[in-house]
Amino acid sequence: MENVIENIKSRRSIRRYKEEQIKDEELFTILDSAKHAPSGGNSQTWQFTVVQNKEILLELNGYIKEAFEKLEVDENTYKSKKAGKVASKKDDYNFYYNAPTLIIVSNESNYSNAMADSACAIENMLLAANYLELGACWINQLTWFDNDENVRKLLTRLGISEKHKVCGSICIGYIDGIKPEKKILKENTVTIIR
Repeated sequence: MENVIENIKSRRSIRRYKEEQIKDEELFTILDSAKHAPSGGNSQTWQFTVVQNKEILLELNGYIKEAFEKLEVDENTYKSKKAGKVASKKDDYNFYYNAPTLIIVSNESNYSNAMADSACAIENMLLAANYLELGACWINQLTWFDNDENVRKLLTRLGISEKHKVCGSICIGYIDGIKPEKKILKENTVTIIR
């Protein structure tokens, strides 16, 4: 039990990766962990699409940059979208941090529990990656822009159903550098009523 808790507490979002591709057995362990996540009514309507082809990843990155270009922001725009728009203007911008593996999690658009189920699966993958001493990071851009024409065409080309929305994705790879040690937790986020 202590190992489970330690794995949860030691997980960090990693944004620097080595070029080396992860091993198939590591990938399959991560995907198996995703499939064991809870889902509403045990529906398991999710789809996990693994992209390890560098050319396709770079093509997708180009479409994300274009989508950010078209994005209109104001004072009510989510701060990470604003930051992403600014970052995407840089020549070296890469929404998946140049990780060798990207796993896209999609689910049925008309299924009310799609995001919750997919989030559980993604957290399982993040924890499995941490246990395997791999780096991983939750990626939002495909969720934000899965209706962009070029992004959608590529997602369809990758076999993601037109009836699915992207609920999230994660990039995975071997950590380049040192894993961050401490996570600062916000105060006053728990209320206990007895």
